[in-house]
Amino acid sequence: MLASMEFKCMELSIPPTTKRTHQCLPALSETISLLAGTVMANKGPSYGLSREVQSKIDKKYDQDLEERLTEWIIAQCGAGVGQPEAGKTGWQNWLKDGCVLCELINSLSSGNKPIRKIQSSGMAFKQMEQISQFLNAAEKYGITKTDMFQTVDLWEGKDLAAVQRTLMALGNLAVTRDDGTYRGDPNWFHKKSMENRRDFSEDQLNEGKSVIGLQMGTNKGASQAGMTGYGRPRQILNNNP
Repeated sequence: MLASMEFKCMELSIPPTTKRTHQCLPALSETISLLAGTVMANKGPSYGLSREVQSKIDKKYDQDLEERLTEWIIAQCGAGVGQPEAGKTGWQNWLKDGCVLCELINSLSSGNKPIRKIQSSGMAFKQMEQISQFLNAAEKYGITKTDMFQTVDLWEGKDLAAVQRTLMALGNLAVTRDDGTYRGDPNWFHKKSMENRRDFSEDQLNEGKSVIGLQMGTNKGASQAGMTGYGRPRQILNNNP
């Protein structure tokens, strides 16, 4: 691979005509992608505190949840998205290029598809670009930023549990919307609580000001019967004159 990269770099160093320059642009793009992929793939193991932190993150990954999400994605998108190999690494490789994720978010849209062009590519920056397109479309769909994973969480496998969390939030929202686009077993996800907004008139708001809230107690049944007045002197009676 390095020899191929050196050959392409030699091609790009030739300063010919404009036509020759345009012919070199695809080679430049591929070379940059190869370099980026090589750097990210050869990062080496973590040590010390970094290794401890990564170990804690890896423990959050749910194998049972992986199976449920895989079943839903295939039911939602169809058999054309394929089937991942068993295990966390196989699941990551299945989603890594962003194509399956883009197909998933498109399948949840009844109108115009949020991602128009989905193209499988071996180039690192193309794969990460499609993951970013999925994240942008998911945010517009209604997923909160706190439930979103980062591109490196999936592409580099830094936090696949965060990827599971995003897909769970997406499934929950799809079931809650109930707009006819969801496919699969509704029991795989939970419906989210919806806002129940109430509007009160000015008169209703003014009436509420004279009501004693139950948080402050209640005055129902209160009476002063049998109570003596305040400030009276103490009565001392001597029954033995």
